Amino acid sequence: MPSPFPRLVPPPEQETSARALRGGARLPAPGARGAAALTAVLAFLAYTAYALRMHASFRTTGYDLGIFGQAIRSYAELALPASEIRATTGPDPDTPFPLLGDHFHPLLAVLAPLYRLIPHVETLLVAQAALAAWSVYVVTRAGGRRIGVAYALSWGVQKLIGFDFHEVALALPLLALSLAAYRDGRWRACAAWAAGLVLVKEDLGATVLVLGLLLLRRNRRAGLALCVLGPAAAALAVLVVLPHFNPSGGYTYLSTPGGATTGIPSGLDTKATTLFVLLLPTLFLVLRSPLILLVLPTLAWRFASSNPMYWDTDHHYSAVLMPILFFALTDALDRPHPPIPHARTAVVTVAALLSTALPLAESLRPSYWQDPPRAAAARQALAHVPDGARVATTNRLAPHLTDRTTVYLHLPGRPDATVDWMVLDLTDTTFSADPPDASQQGFRPVYEREGYVVLRRGAR
Repeated sequence: MPSPFPRLVPPPEQETSARALRGGARLPAPGARGAAALTAVLAFLAYTAYALRMHASFRTTGYDLGIFGQAIRSYAELALPASEIRATTGPDPDTPFPLLGDHFHPLLAVLAPLYRLIPHVETLLVAQAALAAWSVYVVTRAGGRRIGVAYALSWGVQKLIGFDFHEVALALPLLALSLAAYRDGRWRACAAWAAGLVLVKEDLGATVLVLGLLLLRRNRRAGLALCVLGPAAAALAVLVVLPHFNPSGGYTYLSTPGGATTGIPSGLDTKATTLFVLLLPTLFLVLRSPLILLVLPTLAWRFASSNPMYWDTDHHYSAVLMPILFFALTDALDRPHPPIPHARTAVVTVAALLSTALPLAESLRPSYWQDPPRAAAARQALAHVPDGARVATTNRLAPHLTDRTTVYLHLPGRPDATVDWMVLDLTDTTFSADPPDASQQGFRPVYEREGYVVLRRGAR
């Protein structure tokens, strides 16, 4: 039965050598490497400056930057990743939560040497900016400068940069490199880069499967390899590895209300909006390319979840879709019939307009680079805590302590028996920061200013 989708370039009869591809696949124009490098460097600088300022302004959080900071610190100490912050909201708040029982992301270990060299949580933010910028380089090399700029400004990438650090940052260059190899007819390289996705997060095995299905028409061996690897790796992670490490003995996101499935109709308006916003930056041209099929696994689990956070355009959940969408766009524009005049200019114009309401636009305002009114008081509060201390704190203070202390989240109603210090922002209501009955737990205040309270056990 013939495929209902148009054929991607290069045609299947072309072989994998670069020489054979020069007559079929679209190669970067002369000078494209320099333009791609410049675009990537500028993106890296913008992403890094924005993220570091976010952190310095106390706008990063324990959930999730603090958790990943503790994970990478564990790897740097040659231990399996564990988090006291994640444990605070788990079944046993006194025991570090084994993070390989939460999500399957062992590829995070590649950041451990960098963290060991520069043991600060800001290292993760810079690494995330570098990974995103790497994908910008690859997309620009394939699609040209205007497509690369539009990708660098895309809302999915900006939402990733604007919300702490997440393991999916590792997926961006892997997806981009895999799809660049697909476009150039380098089927084995395509499969090799895609294989790394199964080590980024457990749900990406389904994306690997779909790419394998697309590859079957091009290179049967590479396609079959991905068709086997994707489902097998996902099944191994969800059915064996995650339950083994999870204290509850199961996969959290199948057994909790936040992860259970309720079906697509719930929240249909939000999901329809997300679909529209995904397609808008590409002017819906991606629907001409079979590569658009690669977005379906991620959208399927997100829209089937009962957790509304997965449905909308906030947070980092759409970042992995951006390389797919922009390579699908490049594939659509590579097709000679029908021609689409000025499409690249229109795409970058739409990206620039959308960016006015996205995170990086904040960095264009002078006020973004000024300290918040309470920042000095926050830094003074943190300075009271000695290195190596065990401390309970609130969400926005947590990532500022994970590098040098053992950090738990303070939750009202739950005794802080395992800590000797508490550093609380009483205005942070993420998990509610009501003042504890400190005297009954043996704590005494050592600092109070502008809503920040530092308590020490046994202090006089």
